[in-house]
Amino acid sequence: MSNYKPSGKVAQWVEHRLPVFSFINHSLVEYPTPRNLNYFWNFGSIAGICLVLQILTGIFLVMNYTAHTTLAFDSVERIMRDVNYGWLIRYMHAVGASMFFAVIFIHMFRGLYYGSYKSPRELLWMIGVVILLLMMATAFMGYVLPWGQMSFWGATVITNLFSAFPLIGESLVTWLWGGFSVDNPTLNRFFSLHYLMPFAIIGVVVLHLVALHTHGSNNPLGIDAKAPKDKIPFHPYYTIKDYLGFTVFFIVFAYFVFFQPNMLGHPDNYIEANPLVTPAHIVPEWYFLPFYAILRATPDIGIPFTDIVFVSSKLAGVLAMFGSIAVLFVLPWLDTSPVRSASFRPWYRRFYWLFVINSVFLGYVGGASADGCNLGSAGDCHGAIAIPNVVFGQLGMAYYFGFFLVIMPLLSRIEKTLPLPTSIAESVLKHK
Repeated sequence: MSNYKPSGKVAQWVEHRLPVFSFINHSLVEYPTPRNLNYFWNFGSIAGICLVLQILTGIFLVMNYTAHTTLAFDSVERIMRDVNYGWLIRYMHAVGASMFFAVIFIHMFRGLYYGSYKSPRELLWMIGVVILLLMMATAFMGYVLPWGQMSFWGATVITNLFSAFPLIGESLVTWLWGGFSVDNPTLNRFFSLHYLMPFAIIGVVVLHLVALHTHGSNNPLGIDAKAPKDKIPFHPYYTIKDYLGFTVFFIVFAYFVFFQPNMLGHPDNYIEANPLVTPAHIVPEWYFLPFYAILRATPDIGIPFTDIVFVSSKLAGVLAMFGSIAVLFVLPWLDTSPVRSASFRPWYRRFYWLFVINSVFLGYVGGASADGCNLGSAGDCHGAIAIPNVVFGQLGMAYYFGFFLVIMPLLSRIEKTLPLPTSIAESVLKHK
């Protein structure tokens, strides 16, 4: 902690009893930061802005929302039509969820590229994965609240997946529903948890920041900032950089809110939930699509060319879907290369960009019809080149897990890396 002392008498009185001002000064002003951070490091701060936006807009929406199956859909319509600026608040909340996930995905892909999960930042990375899981749970529960067709059937399909677990599956689904089908008890408990979990996310974010400030930020070179000339104060250098990032983010955010608010949603959710009418194609929100593709693509596990099945495709899909997130927790121990940044790992860089493309590809496959051919066409598969979409999903899933479980450990052993700079300052100043 620095020797900072606030100027005002009231601030000094508070500081003597609760050193909040020196803490803020140390964390946001004097905090020593590597001098070579690029704009991809803005996304952590932007994610914080997204979280605040979601909480504030959510609080205002709750003031007018009714968590009851016969009133929920109409209460959302009332927010859109009768509440002053209700349409704006709701669109900000809905678009904000998509922006939040987009920012977090970019933030995590940046961490993958620059090796931000490596020692001594393993816990920092793992806490970030916990934040992602909490976000996914919060978003799923929030998607149910409008009680449209996709809300109802999405909740029915996803919660039914837990029935695949042997012995406890049916009881677990009944417990999640609060009954024997998705109904009013389900809506009430999802609403309660959706409102609560963002505050839990705040607590985990605080832990994330503590872990970040313990060993400092990683940097594009992936080398430790040791000498004083390798670091600069966070303010004003990176606060100005963050302000520029915020400006660009809000321009994109405003475009979707005012011009394309429904682009990232599904039109069926503007139809009130009807348990007797199943939508033609049930899909989750776009940020779940890669994991949904893995869920659908997983086949039965058994002895090939026989009827012997050890694990059904439903249970295997659920395990694979959760495994696609669980593998991120052990990532620091899968990639044991001493070099962090992909800038100095030529082969890892190639496989990394294939992984990024594959992740987008899985998202596309997840949104396509499962029984169609050639990425989105409907109907039966005929002809020599017609390939079912599920096969594309299996190929994408194979590379997803292969990247983490095979390619990373193998490259850690055999890849010849490029020489690292001796210091951050040397690398920065040679370009001056």
